[in-house]
This record gives sequence, structure tokens and C-alpha cells, in this order.
Amino acid sequence: MAGKKYKKAVEFLKEGMEYSVEEAVELLEQTNTVKFDPTVEIHFNLNLDPKHVDQMIRTTAKLPNGTGKTAKICAFSDTISAADLKAAGATEAGGEDLIADIAAGNVALDFDTCVATPAMMRHLGKIARVLGPKGLMPNPKTGTVGEDLVAVVKDIAGGTFEFRTDKHGNVHSIFGKLSFGKEKLVENLNTFLTLINDVKPSGSKGKYINSAVVCNAMGPGIKLNMNPDEA
Repeated sequence: MAGKKYKKAVEFLKEGMEYSVEEAVELLEQTNTVKFDPTVEIHFNLNLDPKHVDQMIRTTAKLPNGTGKTAKICAFSDTISAADLKAAGATEAGGEDLIADIAAGNVALDFDTCVATPAMMRHLGKIARVLGPKGLMPNPKTGTVGEDLVAVVKDIAGGTFEFRTDKHGNVHSIFGKLSFGKEKLVENLNTFLTLINDVKPSGSKGKYINSAVVCNAMGPGIKLNMNPDEA
């Protein structure tokens, strides 16, 4: 059952109403139900079937004002010291020793992303069944594999993050903190909306975005008007 704060927040929304980016961001403040600074989220319902390779999305984004979240990064390298990688922003780092620890269950896989040098990829096959289901397997297509791993770690620590389609073909992500304020959140949200269109899979046929909803953590969904010219 929804709590009193949630029910009160819903009262700010009109049933069936779709809002502009600016209106939606203003409503994020009005529909906040928590005392802490909540992360603001975006959820896309997409007309995609991820069973087909040409209808999948897996890419990275860097929003103009960041996400407000510090990424937890695990770095696998055969040439760069763990100390240097941690200095660049990695939470955990190592080579085959780290892989062995993960395989033995000695390392909690509570990372946001994993990165690796190309030479380490063959060794990561030993824990692919562990990393894969969590979406943590490094991939050259998302910029998480590179020779200059210090630069890769710094880039991610600086705000670059990955998003991908889930098993239903939808995308769920964050685009900032409520404390960013209207101007920065509008800028971040517009950037994300442009990006989701830019990464439209080649296999997408017909209508691509069924709907897009933004919300605060634990707050009600605010539906975006994806066709403002028709309003």
C-alpha cells in the first residue's frame, strides 16, 4: 500500500497527463517524498526485442552536469599497478590474483562497472559467468576495455556511465540528483533524450519509444510528452 507521502505526491499529477521536460523537472521537486537528496531516474518503455542483436542497446553516456553518483569501478590490468588504478578512481584493482579472488567468492561484486586491458580479457573468461549476469563484463564497445586503463578509469570516475536494454527491451537509468536544481536537470534530461534517439538500434521498426517516465527515488512516475510538436 502506498504511504501518505506518496499519495500526497500523486495529487500533483493529472491522470493521463504528459509533461514537457521543464514541467516534469518542476514536478520532481513537488513529488519528492524523502528527506535525503534523491537520485532522479528515467525509465524508457521501448518497442524493442533484445533477443535480436540488432535491437539491443549497450552504450555509455556523459551528462553535462554529471549524475551526482560516485561510480564503484573494478579494474583488471596486467601492466598497471593496483595502486595507480586506485589513485585514478578505481575501487578495486588487480590482475589474475583479483580474478582468482572473485572466482573464489572472496570479493563482493557490488561494482557499477568493470574495466580491463585487452590482454586481461582472456583471463576474465574464468569469471564470465559471474560478471556476465550482473552486466559487469568489460566490452570494447562501451569503452570499458583499453590499453590506457588509467585514462579509462578517470573517464568513468569523471561521470561516464553505461546503460543498456533490460531483458524486456527497456532502458532504466539516472540523470542526476534533485539538488542539482531545475536548470541542470533540464540540461541533463534533454541530453539523455537526444542520446536515446541517437542510439536507436538498426533493427528497430515502427514506433521506437512507447513512453518515457521520470521520477525521484521512491516517488511517483511523471510521464514525458515525447511529441511536443503535436501538443
